[in-house]
Amino acid sequence: IVVVGLGYVGLSNAVLLAQHNEVIGVDISEARVDALNARQSPIVDTELSEYLAKKDLNLFASTDLETSVRGANYVIVSTPTNYDEQTNCFDTSSVEEVISQVTEYEPGVCVVVKSTIPVGFIDDVRDRLRTDRVIFSPEFLREGKALHDNLYPSRIIVGEKSKRAEVFAGLLAQGSIKKGV
Repeated sequence: IVVVGLGYVGLSNAVLLAQHNEVIGVDISEARVDALNARQSPIVDTELSEYLAKKDLNLFASTDLETSVRGANYVIVSTPTNYDEQTNCFDTSSVEEVISQVTEYEPGVCVVVKSTIPVGFIDDVRDRLRTDRVIFSPEFLREGKALHDNLYPSRIIVGEKSKRAEVFAGLLAQGSIKKGV
């Protein structure tokens, strides 16, 4: 599993999944990558810091997207989509760029978007990039409490009825402490 974007959404998902799976975190920031490889949280989140320091996690970080996605089963995209008040739209360019690169490097991989995106984005990006490999899984996380919210989720949603979506939801549930979600 590859997680692209190591902010609070990506990092908390990477740590959650690395409890039971091999996970590579990818970010453009060498400082974030170095911190994660040193088992230090690059963001303020008490549980993330504790898990990185004390838990046995199968987690490595890199700035090399192409090498990281080779052979991956799932790539989670959790890059920023800041809201632009002037255009009244979310800037989804980083998400689109990552999806485009990932589907070029590893065409069969399932890409799961966990960034804030507008309604219709997944259908639009599938059409434009000519791929059916992209699905959406919204996050319900609080900044500073992201790992806690992943460990005790109120719900897990994956926006597709398919085996790959079911498997992905199972991976999220596997890492959570709260059972029966």
